[in-house]
Amino acid sequence: MADFAPLDRLDGRVAVIAGGTGAIGLACARRLAALGARCVLLYARKSAAEAEALAASLAGGSHAAIAAEMLSSTSLRAAAAAVRDRFGAVHMLVNSAGRTQPVPAGDLEALGDELIDEMLAVNFRGVFATIRAFAPLLKASGDGLVVNISSIAGFTGSGSNLAYVAAKAGIDVVGDALARVLAPEVRVLSVSPGVVDTAFVPGRGPEFNQKAAATVPLRRVGSADDVAAAVQACATTLRYATGTRIVVDGGRHL
Repeated sequence: MADFAPLDRLDGRVAVIAGGTGAIGLACARRLAALGARCVLLYARKSAAEAEALAASLAGGSHAAIAAEMLSSTSLRAAAAAVRDRFGAVHMLVNSAGRTQPVPAGDLEALGDELIDEMLAVNFRGVFATIRAFAPLLKASGDGLVVNISSIAGFTGSGSNLAYVAAKAGIDVVGDALARVLAPEVRVLSVSPGVVDTAFVPGRGPEFNQKAAATVPLRRVGSADDVAAAVQACATTLRYATGTRIVVDGGRHL
């Protein structure tokens, strides 16, 4: 059994990043690769050539990009088998894939049934299905880690839309349950950002970020690398942590 002592390096470890070609996923891959991890970028929206070029741009070598549809358990299991065949093991899974659409919380009619179903499928079911597909490999490593990129929306009730809020709250609570049942072979953590300067939320740009920054105690919105730094900490210095939430929002939730 692992002793969960802090690590300085991740040499010999394999990290799978779902949504690995997105801003936060790629930032995580860059940090983990710089510490010696071999990274697998799971992607769905980019072309194979684009995804493979991003994997090739990471520090070190022996990285890969594998197509995987987060809403298809068959696709996810095939991706897990491909990782097993190529790398032999998985030590870390970062769930950074997701989608949202802004809907004012007070506009109940605008949050239709179809959008609710989509938000829960993409941001909850897809994350759970990814964990389910890779759990055997993570457990077999004897020292596995799942990091779910969540959101302060999951505990503040304020986010891009109420279905997204529900999905993030759900994955946080289910993450706690998984931390119990997958221990001691696998740790499970949530990293919860606030506003992050990426294109994740449609329609939010520099003007929104400037206004949001004025409400953040640390007076700026987050970056993808801020989130990636927290994921790196989960893998290296915070190794005696499981079943909890790491908030990285500059104090926006206060």
